Amino acid sequence: MNYQHAFHAGNFADVHKHIVLTRILVHLRRKAAAFRVIDSHAGAGRYDLRSSEAIRGGEWQGGIARLWRALPSWSDAAVALLEPYRAAVAALNPGGALSRYPGSPVIARSLLRAQDRLTACEIEPRAAAALKAALRGDDRVKVLALDGWTALGAMLPPRERRGLALIDPPFEDAADFLHLSTALAAAHRKWPTGIYLLWYPIKDRAAPDALARRLRRAAVPKVLRSEISLGAPRADAGLTGSGLIVVNPPFPLAAELRALMPALASVLSPASGHRLEWLAGEAPAGS
Repeated sequence: MNYQHAFHAGNFADVHKHIVLTRILVHLRRKAAAFRVIDSHAGAGRYDLRSSEAIRGGEWQGGIARLWRALPSWSDAAVALLEPYRAAVAALNPGGALSRYPGSPVIARSLLRAQDRLTACEIEPRAAAALKAALRGDDRVKVLALDGWTALGAMLPPRERRGLALIDPPFEDAADFLHLSTALAAAHRKWPTGIYLLWYPIKDRAAPDALARRLRRAAVPKVLRSEISLGAPRADAGLTGSGLIVVNPPFPLAAELRALMPALASVLSPASGHRLEWLAGEAPAGS
């Protein structure tokens, strides 16, 4: 595996993904019953923004750094929605200046209660070792050196019956878009009441749009799509957008994203755009 997230940690796609992740976890916490988070491709857990990789990539400057500078000017309502995410980032940066960035398992752990559990899977040896170090000493957390696609088949449904599966593969393999839809369909058959959060890169429209068509044809009743694009996809442009699929989203999530995404997109890039739409049946009021 050649992908190293240290080059990309804290970029606009991480900001997009992790804000949505925290909002889902906030809603899961509103019921007393325990929940489980399964992070299928967890990465190293936390990232040094002063490392040679982060300096070389510099992508966090266009992501978390822009949001951090913009927060004082945001409305009280928007800041309240962002607070769980802001707090998770601030916990790694006690002096206030950004020097480290939390990955999804560290962010998820920050929102666990005593009764909740996190299972974080990472197959790349160095990232797995770093992840174990980042999450060491917490009885609520289990780190497994396991392929994420295998984990989804083996761990669902969780004992708690409530929770979230985060599926965020590195997309080194062109087949990962297909794996995303087939893995979701299989997982949903085993755990139809679970919440699923899937991330995908936007480098052109062909693969994301094909994914959307496959999901529309799948027997999954509630599918919400959120995208942020920094500009029109071009063959030579690399990553120009971030996409998220939320299956069985908590009822308030769509309204929260309608409020947040325009402001977030404008902070990340003057040329940015955003999309929020239901690929399958909008949740009825009160569900």
